[in-house]
Amino acid sequence: MMSSIRTLVLDDNNNMRSLLRVILNGLGIRDIHDAADSSDAFEILRNTPIDLAFVDYRLQDLDGAEFTKLLRTADDSPKPYLPIIMVSAHAERSRIKAAIDAGVDEFLAKPIRARDVATRIQAVVHRRRAFVRTSTYFGPDRRRRDLPNYTGPKRRATDLSDAG
Repeated sequence: MMSSIRTLVLDDNNNMRSLLRVILNGLGIRDIHDAADSSDAFEILRNTPIDLAFVDYRLQDLDGAEFTKLLRTADDSPKPYLPIIMVSAHAERSRIKAAIDAGVDEFLAKPIRARDVATRIQAVVHRRRAFVRTSTYFGPDRRRRDLPNYTGPKRRATDLSDAG
């Protein structure tokens, strides 16, 4: 039920915030909070119940990956498990990898379409991946597929040879 989702849109571009607001409203989401920079976003997250965030990759103060990493790992983080959908006009493989390595749940390339927004929301609401904590990463499990027949201690294909 989309109408119960409380959303934060973090983007330094007012037009993009407005566009996302229109799309989210069209999907039935009414509780939408806007932030133009990361400090405003952190303030909203500290004081308002938020279920989902759309974060632009390119921001004035921090980039979206840095914001995500801070939200995931800072000792005083208000919502380390918040589902985050990264939005960017720059969908190069390196940016997508940086966003995933920072801990985003989903990536959405601009120009955005309502159908793509709905698909990403469904992914983080109904098919949320488990969180993983390692010495260098905290966030949703980056592996998209499960190998049900693998029973060893390590799960990545590259780890199979080390599994003994």
